[in-house]
Amino acid sequence: MSFLMGPALLFCPADRPERYQKASERSDGVIVDLEDAVAPADKQRARGAILAQLGAEGDVPELDPSRTIIRVNPAGTEAFEKDMHCLKHTPYRHIMLAKAESAAQLKELEGYSVIALCETALGVVNAAAIAAEPNVVGLMWGAEDLLASLGGTSSRFDDGAYRAVALHARSAVLLAAAAFGKDAIDSVYVNIPDLAGLALESRDAVASGFGSKACIHPNQVPVVREAYAPSEADVTAATELREAAAAAGSGVFQYKGKMIDGPILKHADATLRRAGH
Repeated sequence: MSFLMGPALLFCPADRPERYQKASERSDGVIVDLEDAVAPADKQRARGAILAQLGAEGDVPELDPSRTIIRVNPAGTEAFEKDMHCLKHTPYRHIMLAKAESAAQLKELEGYSVIALCETALGVVNAAAIAAEPNVVGLMWGAEDLLASLGGTSSRFDDGAYRAVALHARSAVLLAAAAFGKDAIDSVYVNIPDLAGLALESRDAVASGFGSKACIHPNQVPVVREAYAPSEADVTAATELREAAAAAGSGVFQYKGKMIDGPILKHADATLRRAGH
């Protein structure tokens, strides 16, 4: 099943309600964050902000529930219990579970569509079992929390490239999501001014099969969108390849000196889907 709201999902701290609408307008989906973006002392105020923007009974909420994800605190914590109690009184049923680590945690979230954020060693190791749960609609991975769970100090080298263990986790979560037909969301790019690095990483996310990428600043959204939007040349090439396949009939055929078979045609189809064809 597909849960894709669009290629660029934007985090917004739950304790900054004045940013809710702007975040929604500037992205394909907003992730209202009750976890890392909110200090422990401010979490109750953040829950109150989510409730306050709903207005009077029957009012249309400020945030469209179909395009809003609430990131809740890790299962088993007091903060998580309070988050879920808050959400019972809202129309929001799309949640992101921080530090998801087991299928059992997801079983307790029946009635919610869940993006499981695999950002610890245990969560990455159990990614396939987590992805198999029926209420899981997507998987995301997180680099910095993962390295913290390993006792490491940095997920990237000085040039911005991921370390091997982070790349392994990224691949493991992507493969687990695809194996069970769930969407995969690529992790955030924390160097906000480095839009060139973000563009490079976003293009790799597209080519690798991630359905979307999370952003932490509005300026990152257009960069991600551009990476996910096929160029006119890409669309033309994919269209011509599909036309050549139709003319060739079934089976393997040669096109512009290359062997073309089923997987290559699926690559072309993915390009056309992203272009809205």
